[in-house]
Amino acid sequence: MLLKRRQKISPSFSMSSMTDLIFLLLIFFMITSTMVSPNAIKVLLPQGSEQTSAKPMARVIIDKNLNYYGAFGKEDEMPLSIDEVPAFLQECAQKEPEMYVALYADESIPYREVVRVLNIANENHFKMVLATRRPDKKQ
Repeated sequence: MLLKRRQKISPSFSMSSMTDLIFLLLIFFMITSTMVSPNAIKVLLPQGSEQTSAKPMARVIIDKNLNYYGAFGKEDEMPLSIDEVPAFLQECAQKEPEMYVALYADESIPYREVVRVLNIANENHFKMVLATRRPDKKQ
């Protein structure tokens, strides 16, 4: 007795479920890769000297002799020691809570001095920018 099947089995393979799986994996890896952030100090570098800020800002200046100075807004710079910098910045933050700190450092000073000030700002949750000079225009 010969039995016949009512439906034929198709030899083709449907890729639709495989593409769904690939897209789900792609989305998963894209989301998890954006959550990984490197351990780095993030700073915003100003573009040029013509830009002015509407917010008052504190300035920390380090000269080539490793002397520290601080100023708030349009006040004159006053000499500071490295130990006085956190208290100075906290005092400025009381005057203007949304202020940011501009760091003016001589190019010849050791990098660790810049990082010390950046760490002070990071510990106190201050916004920090590094001041740079404009590049010379070639004529």
